[in-house]
Amino acid sequence: MDEHKDPPQRQQSKGLEGGTTAQTSTRRRSGSDIMGDYMGPVLHWLRNVAAVTLLKARRTLFQAAILFCVLVLLLWVSVFLYGSFYYSYMPSVSFSTPVHFYYTSDCDSSESALCSFPTANISFMKNERDLVMAYGQPYRVSLELEMPESPVNEHLGMFMIKMSCYTKGGKTVASVGRSTMLHYRSGLLQSLSTLLFSPFFLTGMAEQKQLIEVELFSDYKTNAYQPSVGAVIEIQSKRVQIYSSHLRIHAFFTGIRYVLYNFPLTSAVIGVATNFAFLSVIVLFSYLQFIWGGIWPPDQVRVRVMMGDNTRIQQRREEARKRMEKENSQKDLCAPHVIGSVSDASDFQENHTVAEPSPKKSSESLDAPGTDVTEEEGSHEEKDGSNVLDGCQLPHQGETLLRQRPGPWMSL
Repeated sequence: MDEHKDPPQRQQSKGLEGGTTAQTSTRRRSGSDIMGDYMGPVLHWLRNVAAVTLLKARRTLFQAAILFCVLVLLLWVSVFLYGSFYYSYMPSVSFSTPVHFYYTSDCDSSESALCSFPTANISFMKNERDLVMAYGQPYRVSLELEMPESPVNEHLGMFMIKMSCYTKGGKTVASVGRSTMLHYRSGLLQSLSTLLFSPFFLTGMAEQKQLIEVELFSDYKTNAYQPSVGAVIEIQSKRVQIYSSHLRIHAFFTGIRYVLYNFPLTSAVIGVATNFAFLSVIVLFSYLQFIWGGIWPPDQVRVRVMMGDNTRIQQRREEARKRMEKENSQKDLCAPHVIGSVSDASDFQENHTVAEPSPKKSSESLDAPGTDVTEEEGSHEEKDGSNVLDGCQLPHQGETLLRQRPGPWMSL
């Protein structure tokens, strides 16, 4: 019996094992399908995110490039504006020109003295167009004389130097005179300096001369109405000996010019930054105006404005007054004349009288300030028919009234 029962049990166990293996395979397949179902939308979402990110990146890069170009342009314009301001506002700091003296030589040549005082004419025009000195700017004017240590100059002593500034018409606007002389050096000092610098003197690298600087004007200001275009320099000595001379004009700046001249780098940074900020604000406001229509858009308020002058208003008032008088006359004509007993007429008048506005009150209401003529016209036009009907009232039922129309004889 047991031998016959064993094969079916084995078959059942085999069937169970086959079922479990089939279930596991189906589970595996369903898991892969589920993973595929999940991964499809995720990949689609990732692709969309990548496309949107790439589009935003391109747009951001394009906007950054435009912003960079605008900033570079604003910076360049700021530097250009500061340079233009500095060039136009700052005058020449210093001006130096050689002075060439001339004198007459038609006198007796046996004498060692000159025939006239050495004189020089100096022009204050730069490039024959622009003035060297700005209006209202103080300048220091000095004359440098290169004089040899000759016995003539040593025995010359003091001598005068005169300077006269003139305008285009030749009018003298300023004149000054200063005295000067060679610096004193004793004979022993001259001998020692000659021995010490003899190699340089022999080779020509040095000379026995002195450089004398004479300050002619310490605070000279040119007049805007009569600007100085030149000057005449005269050395009032006929025995003076001069190698060469130079006229030097140096400006003393105050206020903004002092800061610009003594602190050029700091002034440049501040000036360019100020221009850049100002231009940036202008560009920002322009952008907001173009994109949004302004930072604070104006409120749209509807206001009724009656156009016209006083004559038109008076004409409208007259037309309205005539229209009301006409309506009142029509009401008077349409009023029924009752023929009957006095009591009935009085009862009828008490029951059926209608209050009518007087023409005086209407004219006063028209003349009152603040009334709108147009509104009155519209109201009267709308009430024309109603007023006429109200003026001619219909009789009640049960009452017999005799109406008479006014004939030509009633106007008499």
